[in-house]
Amino acid sequence: MNYFVLLVFAPLLVIVGILGFIIPQNKSLTSGAPAYDLFHIVFGLIGILVIYSNHEPYIRGFNIGFGLIDLYQAVASFGHIFPEKYFRWTRVDDALHIAIGAGLVLVGIAA
Repeated sequence: MNYFVLLVFAPLLVIVGILGFIIPQNKSLTSGAPAYDLFHIVFGLIGILVIYSNHEPYIRGFNIGFGLIDLYQAVASFGHIFPEKYFRWTRVDDALHIAIGAGLVLVGIAA
């Protein structure tokens, strides 16, 4: 299950990051901050490399770790702490971070 979740999620991160550079910030529901887009691309590529490792503990670790990072981003947005000023999250980002973060952690632990 972890493998298939990351198989879908990692390329989506890369696509979201690239789209963040293409879609004008005033037309996006999400941040669109360059640092945030780069973050998505880098972690998406790392996730793809982890998939190619085909090593279940690494895949599970990525899902749990990235899920925790997503949850931290929601906390950082609400608490106005690092890296808020660089990522400039919107409430849509916050909702996505909570849902995706919790989902990744749950899949990583339960699957």
